[in-house]
Amino acid sequence: MAVVGIDFGSLHSKIGVARHRGIDIITNEVSNRATPSLVSFGFKQRSLGESAKTLETSNFRNTVGSLKRLIGRTISDPEIESVERKFTHVKLIDVGGTVGAQVQYLGEQRQFSATQLTGAYFGKLRDIAANELKNSVSDVVITVPGWYTDAQRRAVLDAAAIANLNVLRLINDFTAVALGWGITKSDLPEPENPRHVVFVDVGHSQMSASVVAFAKGQLTVKAAAYDRHVGGRDIDYALVQHFAEEFKTKYKIDVLSNPKATFRLSAGCDKVKKILSANAEAPLNVESIMDDIDASSRLNREEYEQLISGVIERVTAPIEQALADSGLTLDQIDAVELVGGCTRIPAVRAKIQAVFQGKQLSTTLNQDEAAARGATFACAMLSPVFRVRDFALHDITPYDVKVKWDKQSGEPEEDTELVVFPKGNSIPSTKALTFYRNGPFDLQAEYALPDTLPGGINPWIARFTCKEVPPTTTGDLTVVKVKTRLNLHGVVSFESAYVEEIEEKEEMVVDGSEEAPKKKKVLKKNPVPFIWHSTSLDPTVLEQYKQQEAEMWAADKLVADTEDRKNALEEYIYDMRSKLDDRYAAYVQSAEKEQLLAALSKAEEWLYSEEGEDATKSVYVAQLDGLKVLGDPITFRYREAEERSKVVSQLRETINQYMSMAQSNDEKYSHIEEKDKQAVIEKCATAQQWLEDQIARQSERAKNVEPVLKSADVLKKREEIIYFATPILSRPKPKPPKVDQPASGQQTPKPEAEPQPEGQQPPQENGQDNGPPEMDVD
Repeated sequence: MAVVGIDFGSLHSKIGVARHRGIDIITNEVSNRATPSLVSFGFKQRSLGESAKTLETSNFRNTVGSLKRLIGRTISDPEIESVERKFTHVKLIDVGGTVGAQVQYLGEQRQFSATQLTGAYFGKLRDIAANELKNSVSDVVITVPGWYTDAQRRAVLDAAAIANLNVLRLINDFTAVALGWGITKSDLPEPENPRHVVFVDVGHSQMSASVVAFAKGQLTVKAAAYDRHVGGRDIDYALVQHFAEEFKTKYKIDVLSNPKATFRLSAGCDKVKKILSANAEAPLNVESIMDDIDASSRLNREEYEQLISGVIERVTAPIEQALADSGLTLDQIDAVELVGGCTRIPAVRAKIQAVFQGKQLSTTLNQDEAAARGATFACAMLSPVFRVRDFALHDITPYDVKVKWDKQSGEPEEDTELVVFPKGNSIPSTKALTFYRNGPFDLQAEYALPDTLPGGINPWIARFTCKEVPPTTTGDLTVVKVKTRLNLHGVVSFESAYVEEIEEKEEMVVDGSEEAPKKKKVLKKNPVPFIWHSTSLDPTVLEQYKQQEAEMWAADKLVADTEDRKNALEEYIYDMRSKLDDRYAAYVQSAEKEQLLAALSKAEEWLYSEEGEDATKSVYVAQLDGLKVLGDPITFRYREAEERSKVVSQLRETINQYMSMAQSNDEKYSHIEEKDKQAVIEKCATAQQWLEDQIARQSERAKNVEPVLKSADVLKKREEIIYFATPILSRPKPKPPKVDQPASGQQTPKPEAEPQPEGQQPPQENGQDNGPPEMDVD
């Protein structure tokens, strides 16, 4: 069973796997540790991750990014219109009540929800991990932003289900970072005096600040705050706006009117941003940005910081909010850890430093991979495969969750809503709610303060309907208890509904010498039937999406396999043609060469024809097999000539070894009968004679004809000698004969005790050695 952690990012994602030696961040098919969070649709297939990145500029209308920002949201969300449309060029539409994309796929217009797109991307990450581990991947832990709502978390769970992944836990990204920092520490204090650490994470599209208390074997998140509009993409956007305005005057071009030009400029601005993190000035060069113009400019650190000042100014607010919510003073903060790529920007670090008034900022964690490592640790803790140090996580919910209901006549209470899980409530958590009812009733779970949610996300979470309330014998209202839970994923669910009933049971109790009956009261919970709904996909829709994804995955694999066979055919044509006049020249006859070259030319002509450009996998395989019928005899002769000297040496060495053993006067072979030794000698001599005859025959043959002496025959002859001679020459010596026991009544002399080395005890009188003392094995 694989143990995998995924840090789901808006720009790219990282995959961690647990091995016996620790946590590794694995590489993808092009040896990158970060896989772009992109899904691209084409005429023949989908492209995911790295392959989608290569198409991002040329196929921008059908390439979807920002999956982390789109999933779980609706098309009417104000942030989709005002923010996300700036960072994507695909057409965003409504798909089943959630935001989705309209693309051209397999030559027709198709629509996919953000949940489906994320599911396809998770499938790519699954395949990368499975390829690395040489094993199927199912159980995972996935990081999500702490500000994700119930709807967004459920959408991520649905996306994972589409990819056939079982999510053991959705973990807040800052909690994953904190776990990676704390679980390896062996010097954490006692719970009475915890160590307080602030984690500031400034990534590609968001920032977070969290205050975490560490003690032996545990971490407790005390507070967290966020800004969803502080990150690398916001800085890049500010630079793109600046240079686009400059190029209007300098080159008379409008970059922002051309999506491809905008992509090229964005890539250049990202380089400028990275250079200015370590240098005072940076050049910008974009070849053929548009209208065959090569654009260039320069930017110094002072100008750069002025351009991005609007983004930088927002850095301090989440940190101050988290500190305020934690109730701690700066003096009580023991360390400040920075993670996220944008914390490398000097202006960002300066803003963070200003909040902490001279406290040293630490970067002991890998700033890009800390969350992925923490998620993998969390997966290992939840998996039975690894034994991990006991370490408890006490996470918190970011928003107030309330339950509301309609007041019914005769109901004793006046309130019609209750905040069940207040902001900062620990995760997981279970609450039992009591209601007085005489018939069916409904409950609504929703966020208490909609203004605190991202953009215009709907505050609705779930609806609970009690279908039948049993009447009481007295005619009073029935007391119904409803159990609701905030689980490990941070989502709200309704677990059960029941009516409590006290039963009196009679049992026999011994009283003195007699058994007397005694009544005992037992609390019984009678379940009440109910249904509830949330924003999760309906099971039938989810199954439909899973089936669609499986079909698209299979289609992608067929296209990839077909392209692989096409490339193999093309490679064989050029490789064989070049080697016929070089490496294989001595091993090919003139007629063979002429025939093969003609076949190669014919295959090449077909390959680049209209038919060959779009053939099926089986046709490419057949074409290659036809060429190999002509080419394999030539390559066989070449390989035989290369291999022959090595296998001949191995056979000679084996013959000499066994011949020497059979002729040896060594004591360890003295028990073997002479006729058996002679049989080994004769076997070796026969093999040696065969070998010399074959070598002589082979030397008389030309290199471009079928060889007489083949490597397979030589290896077979060697195995024959080994299987024949080994059982004879490794035969064990016979055991010495038994010594007769003395006749009854006679005593054998007792030998004197031999002196024991210092520190060694003689055997016990019972003749048994008690051995070393028992020890506990960890």
